[in-house]
Amino acid sequence: MADSHTTPEPESAPEPEPGLPPKPLPTVDEHNEPFWTGAAHGTLRMQRCLDCGHIRFPIQPLCPRCISGRLEWTDLSGRGEVFSKAVYRRAFHPAYREDVPYNLVIVQLAEGPRMFSNVVGEGHETAAVGDPLQVVFDRVADGIHIPRFRRLPAAD
Repeated sequence: MADSHTTPEPESAPEPEPGLPPKPLPTVDEHNEPFWTGAAHGTLRMQRCLDCGHIRFPIQPLCPRCISGRLEWTDLSGRGEVFSKAVYRRAFHPAYREDVPYNLVIVQLAEGPRMFSNVVGEGHETAAVGDPLQVVFDRVADGIHIPRFRRLPAAD
């Protein structure tokens, strides 16, 4: 059973800084809507193959392990660890100018898949490969909550 990861929501989506273009947003469609609905409710959801049980990401119509098209959406724990990390010290899109420097990580989720995200919150500057993480959701627009991760205390 998945933990609740709901982040308190502001009254409305944040406005871009004056003079900056808005940040690009994901396109929600019939294929990825369960992922974004889960995120809006504070739950990380991914596809699970009904034939072999493989949990897959990114979202796709066929299982990459057994090629089955039978799937269900399943709630994940939201736990993982830093698999890889890069720090961007230059904005490659003008909307991210105020965020520099920012990190981009590949998160190895406890259930198997890997996903790109960011480490946010306390200690994000020193996040390192192997650090334990927990998903949090960043409301970036009405109905759009981006999964990001915060560091957890290291297990003894």
